[in-house]
Amino acid sequence: MSPTASTAVARIASAVGAAAVASVAWGTVVERTRWTLRRVEVPVLPSGAAPVRVLHISDLHMAPWQRPKQEWVRALADLQPDLVVDTGDNLGHERGIEGVRRALEPFRGVPGVFVNGSNDYFGPVVKNPFGYFSGPSKLRAHAKRLDIGELHDFFGELGWIDLDNTATTLDLRGTHFELFGVDDPHKGYDRLDLITAAIDDLRSDDPLGDEFWPDRGARAQRPTVTIGVAHAPYRRVLNSFVTHGAQLMLAGHTHGGQVCLPGYGALVTNCDIPRSQASGLSTWRHGLRSAYLNVSAGLGTSIYAPVRFACPPEATLLTLTPVG
Repeated sequence: MSPTASTAVARIASAVGAAAVASVAWGTVVERTRWTLRRVEVPVLPSGAAPVRVLHISDLHMAPWQRPKQEWVRALADLQPDLVVDTGDNLGHERGIEGVRRALEPFRGVPGVFVNGSNDYFGPVVKNPFGYFSGPSKLRAHAKRLDIGELHDFFGELGWIDLDNTATTLDLRGTHFELFGVDDPHKGYDRLDLITAAIDDLRSDDPLGDEFWPDRGARAQRPTVTIGVAHAPYRRVLNSFVTHGAQLMLAGHTHGGQVCLPGYGALVTNCDIPRSQASGLSTWRHGLRSAYLNVSAGLGTSIYAPVRFACPPEATLLTLTPVG
């Protein structure tokens, strides 16, 4: 190789190395703390209904020292949501509850629902990042058990409802909602077999479920919006939710890929959802039915993998509006 060619190769290698260093610096120092509020509208309400604002938060992976993240989440209360949906992985450290309490205390008294993620049960461990390319991550035997009971007690203090493998109803701004959810599918804790019975019980115990509607001239079930909630958006869960009548589904877990390539998107999803639906609002179809699906890219990362690239941390404000 001539001296000129050698010099050119050296310059290219230097430029590539500098770009790599700059990308790592951006992902670890800047982007992972560039918390973003994504706003979307979802037409699922009955005609004439008042809009309902739903704040979707997920994957806080909170450590006690992460004060800037805690302050950013606290400020979301200024949005005055009608409902908060927390799709799990709140804890990121054995003392993560300290940061969760500070971040979510301003939402005390705001209606909310939640489901568990795997990191609400188990603490973070060091993992080989390339392992995600071979399939969803597995539980490590040395992962530390976290105090999920304390987390649930705090959510109960806020007035939030546990949706793990069960269902509930809420009336928000004049619209009746059915909400059901499952415990963490990533660890196989979901019990889809319980959802049908839970929904049937809700409807049979609802004294207003069969009313006379003058505009219809007959007795009929009152207009209801059905929402499914899970931490990890595995296909089996989403398909079941659609079968059970969900019009909107909320999930997290994927971190939006966490490291994405501009123009290509997520490299991995850590579950079996298509990469194209690893974050954001999309439509999920199963059989002859479909539902809106919002997958949050989440607000945190493991303390052992503090990087994001082309995938800023986020919360989502969904404004539910009438159909048509």
